[in-house]
Amino acid sequence: MTERKPPGVSFESWVERQIRLAQQRGEFDNLPGAGKPLPRGPKDRLDWFARKLERENVDGSALLPPSLAVAKEIEELPARLSRERSEARVRDIVADLGERIRQVHRGPQVGPPLRARPIDVEEAVEAWRERRKP
Repeated sequence: MTERKPPGVSFESWVERQIRLAQQRGEFDNLPGAGKPLPRGPKDRLDWFARKLERENVDGSALLPPSLAVAKEIEELPARLSRERSEARVRDIVADLGERIRQVHRGPQVGPPLRARPIDVEEAVEAWRERRKP
């Protein structure tokens, strides 16, 4: 049990002394979570959902509005194509992405507008060939 704060001693000094004495007695040893960072506090109403997705290792891009999901795919396209071995597969990927870009432009706007035009398949294949040259 902690003794009462003596008169004339500041709260800060008294609290620091109590903590130091408890550390010396080993009262903070082997606490759960020792050595781990403190969990982040909630930043908004959906923070619990973001933590759940992270814990379950779920890609959150499926939850994006179509315009943002397609924009993300466009950004990741060069890296994705560089992993492909077949020119036919590259053509299929680019053609499929181009069709989804057109669908986003034709459909009702959900989320921010998509500021991208469909990707030219021949240009993408040529760039893919150039990156594959030794």
